Amino acid sequence: MDPNNFRALRWIALSGVALATSFVDLGRADEPAAPNVIVIFCDDLGYGDLGCYGHPTIRTPNLDRMAREGARFTQFYSAAPVCTPSRAALLTGRLPIRNGMTSAKRRVLFPDSLSGLPADEITVAEVFREHGYATACVGKWHLGHLPQFLPSAHGFDSYFGIPYSNDMDRIAEAPGGREAFLEPQSRYWNVPLLRDGEIIERPADQTTLTTRYTDESIRFIREHRERPFFLYLAHSMPHVPLFVTPASRGRSARGLYGDVIEELDDSVGRILETLVDQGLAERTLVLFTSDNGPWLIFDQHGGSAGLLRDGKGSTWEGGMRVPAIVWWPGKIEPGRVVTELASTLDLFATVHGLLEAELPSDRALDSFDLTPLLLEGAPSPREEMIFYRDDTATAIRQGPWKLHLETQDGYRQSQAVPHENGMLFQLDQDPSERYDLALQFPDRVTKLRAALEAHKQGVERVPSRLE
Repeated sequence: MDPNNFRALRWIALSGVALATSFVDLGRADEPAAPNVIVIFCDDLGYGDLGCYGHPTIRTPNLDRMAREGARFTQFYSAAPVCTPSRAALLTGRLPIRNGMTSAKRRVLFPDSLSGLPADEITVAEVFREHGYATACVGKWHLGHLPQFLPSAHGFDSYFGIPYSNDMDRIAEAPGGREAFLEPQSRYWNVPLLRDGEIIERPADQTTLTTRYTDESIRFIREHRERPFFLYLAHSMPHVPLFVTPASRGRSARGLYGDVIEELDDSVGRILETLVDQGLAERTLVLFTSDNGPWLIFDQHGGSAGLLRDGKGSTWEGGMRVPAIVWWPGKIEPGRVVTELASTLDLFATVHGLLEAELPSDRALDSFDLTPLLLEGAPSPREEMIFYRDDTATAIRQGPWKLHLETQDGYRQSQAVPHENGMLFQLDQDPSERYDLALQFPDRVTKLRAALEAHKQGVERVPSRLE
């Protein structure tokens, strides 16, 4: 089918859902039927990198305050342990294996990639726009850099940011090996900065990205204060190479990595302050989280997963359990600590819950509506989490029990290690995954193995779009 015809048909279908459900009352800008939504998505931020998650030296007063005034999740998962599949899952509510946004050969998209997020995927931005929202993407995209895959093709009215990771487009003259990452300069990476589809700066001055993303986000909030809006702010940091403004350099006892996190905390503070100043705080839900765990192989330039095992790239807890804070004054009980399962996958269904919209019935979804949990203190509807390393489901969690059938450290092991009998952990008692209980609880292993196999049998795999 011609892509333009397909998009037209999809627009009609989405419009029908919007008309049949609850529209935002655009005539009452002071009290919309559903909230503004801001998603702040960090890159490679670890579970243990914030003050409110236990870091002893990184100061995050704004995020700590956000947690005191909102809800802090302790068992919140990204959908993948690396960038591209994680971002696809956040926006679509679908495991990346379902739409080809994952691969064991090329784990993410690169500047020479010819594909991206499929046109037939429905993103949360498209859902918001069909309900009368203004939509903006600010920051790292990493779901396809060609025009037909950029944010404008997936429901966003505007875009300001870099199209892929900040360590790509490395120039030949840059130092070899790890030196360029440990003593980084912006000119080592010829990464473009885009406004909508046009390159406005190349190479991007990465020392200014966090600040400029924040400025752009604040401008969008102010310009759209009279109508509902959705802002997706996807920071480039703390993905290596690490950069901060000169004013933030040397501020943290944690070194350059701490400087980066504390500048991100400043950004959050400025955004929350803008919402308060504009009278939007009680009309705006803000989610702060990360795309995956910390990139541990970069030593002090990588973050911390706290007491969790391993980091980015792995299906150990440190690779996919991430910090998550939700703030909505007057709606979310202040100071809540949510210890139940939840995931970035759940944004999609939660948005539909907030809009009182019907979920699409023409595709498999992996998303659960967290609205009752957030607003009423109800139990989480998510009882299970499937862990994919690239295109292979290697582990499953139900309640506190997690079974690994295959393990591989994020970047230090070259080969996966299969576990014939499985490795079983009780995560409430052993979040560090140190004590294998498989021999003590064979019935639990059998149950989890059967559930993981049932999931695999129910997934219709499609060709990878990353290769």
